[in-house]
Amino acid sequence: TRQVRWAGLIFFIVLHVVALIGTPLYIYYRGVTAGEVALFLGMCAATGLSITIGYHRLYAHTAFKASPVVQFFVLLFGAATFEESALKWASQHRQHHRFTDTLHDPYGVNQGFWHAHIGWIMFWRHRTNYNNVKDLRRSRLVAWQHDHHAWWSVGGGVVLPMAIAWWVGHPVGGFIMAVCLRIIVVLHSSFFINSWAHTFGTRPYDGGNSARDNWIAALLTNGEGFHNFHHRFPNHYLEALRVLRLGQDRAVPGKGAATVAPPR
Repeated sequence: TRQVRWAGLIFFIVLHVVALIGTPLYIYYRGVTAGEVALFLGMCAATGLSITIGYHRLYAHTAFKASPVVQFFVLLFGAATFEESALKWASQHRQHHRFTDTLHDPYGVNQGFWHAHIGWIMFWRHRTNYNNVKDLRRSRLVAWQHDHHAWWSVGGGVVLPMAIAWWVGHPVGGFIMAVCLRIIVVLHSSFFINSWAHTFGTRPYDGGNSARDNWIAALLTNGEGFHNFHHRFPNHYLEALRVLRLGQDRAVPGKGAATVAPPR
C-alpha cells in the first residue's frame, strides 16, 4: 500500500545532510587522518560484503554454507547497513526474483527508476511474506537477529564504529564518515542493483526480464552488477562467468539466452 514512511524518510534526510555537507566541512576545517580513512573504508567493506555475500548469496539464495562464526559477523555487519533483518531482506528478494517486473515485485523497475531505487522504501509499505523463508527461520541465529534487528543495527552500525573512532581519537570524524557517509554509500550502492542494473547494460543470458549486466554497478557492489547472469542463474555462487574467466558470454542470436551453463 502507498504510504509515506516518515521515520525512514527523516532518517535518510538527516543521514544525507550530515554526510554530504558534514564530510567536506569536516575535512576542510579539521583535515582527515589515516585512521579515519581506514575506519571508513573498513566499515564500507565489512557492511557491503555482508549484504552482497551474506544477506544476498548466503541467505536469500542459499548459494553456499557458512559456519556460525561467519554468519554472526555477516548478520552483525549486514544489520549495520540499516537494511532490516536478513530474514526480511531475503523474503523480499525472493519475491523480487519470483515476480520480477510485475506488480508483485516489491522494487520492480517497471514502476519507475526511482521507485526501484529508493521510492519503494520511502513511500510504500509492503506486506512481507515470511512463508517463503521458512528454511531461514529455522536458524536460531537468523531468527534472533530478525527479532532484535534494531539492536543489531545500532550496535554494529553506530556503537562499534564510534567506539573505534573514540579509540583512535576522532569521534566526530568517525560519526560523520564511518557512520553517516558509510551508510549512504553502501545503501545507494545496493539500491543501484534494483535501479541501474535493471535499466542500463546488456542482457546476454536472458532477454526476458529487465535485469542487465552493468560494469558500473558491478564495481560498486562486489560484482553484483552482473545482474542478467544472476537472474538467469540465481542460486549460483558466481557473480558472473567473466569474473573468474571461466566462460564466455555467448548469446543465442535473437533470443538473449546463454549457450553456456555456469560451472559447478
